[in-house]
Amino acid sequence: MKPDVDEHHRRPAAFRLDDPNVVVTAEAGQARLARGTVRVMPEPEPSLPAAAPALTLSREPGREWERRRGFPWGPLFWSALGGLAALGIGVSVTRLIEDLFGRNEGLGWLGTVLAAVAGFAFLAIVLREALGLWRLAGIEKLRERGAQTLLSDDRTAGRAVVRDVLALSRRTPRLARARTTLEGHLDEIIDGADLVRLAERELMEPLDRDARRIVSDAAKRVSVVTAVSPRAALDMLFVLATAFSLVRRLAYLYGGRPGTLGLIRLMREVIAHLVLTGGMAAGDSLIQQVVGHGIAAKVSVRLGEGVLNGLLTARLGLAAIEVTRPLQFAALPPPTLGDVAGNLVRGHKAGAEVAPAGNP
Repeated sequence: MKPDVDEHHRRPAAFRLDDPNVVVTAEAGQARLARGTVRVMPEPEPSLPAAAPALTLSREPGREWERRRGFPWGPLFWSALGGLAALGIGVSVTRLIEDLFGRNEGLGWLGTVLAAVAGFAFLAIVLREALGLWRLAGIEKLRERGAQTLLSDDRTAGRAVVRDVLALSRRTPRLARARTTLEGHLDEIIDGADLVRLAERELMEPLDRDARRIVSDAAKRVSVVTAVSPRAALDMLFVLATAFSLVRRLAYLYGGRPGTLGLIRLMREVIAHLVLTGGMAAGDSLIQQVVGHGIAAKVSVRLGEGVLNGLLTARLGLAAIEVTRPLQFAALPPPTLGDVAGNLVRGHKAGAEVAPAGNP
């Protein structure tokens, strides 16, 4: 609003709208006011641009077949086959117990007790696997919610994400101080994206250090064992066992605690992540450094294979960190291949430079 100064030229001054000598009016052609009275005329508000109409997402070309799926015959077949297998096992156990009772009553009761123990253990295993899959699904949804909060900057969503991350880290006693610090800032920070970034810095940074150490140790073990192992079959078995152990340890570190089915699902997601991010990272600078300096030729073929196997194991570990981490990397830089396997390459390179030229 601005005062009407057509009748009297005044110096700049401040006025209160509740002052009796101040008159607020929207019409300039009113009767002349008494001397000393200030007329205030409100200025029109600038017109805002019209809101853009909501965009409707068109169907992605080439994906119509996913929306025209028919009856799920595959899941029905496997469910029916599993049911028949369970019925067959149950009938076989029942006949075995009946035969044991026919031979001797004591053997019959022993078979009944063993069958009951086996059934109870089977239910416990099923429950454990179901809980493991449920936890992995929860972590995946939490990571997606955190990514959406970074984009939307919603405070309510950010507080919910932070509280879920705090609940996930309750099983890690060494994060108690970080949890206390984070809980003290929940009511002070307004932006939801800043809440998620703070949670990542406070809770994920110590876990990321441990994850880098785990991946680095696994890469070193694979490099050494595959370099001295006499059989290629033993190399493959050791690399496979190390990969499963690495993914399981990283999942436990970030709170996943998967079972056998959950571990298989994680391995599938890690492999899919590797495919989406460029396979086994054949273009990474460290692998190019190994090939470019000819370390395999300077040291030996076996040591060169050990270095490459160690680098690929490290790349697998980096993908596993991305998959098992409950928050995506936003406030912290993601670990690189040089962080977890740089010493491996430098150590073999130094050994190659010290070794005699004619010594394979």
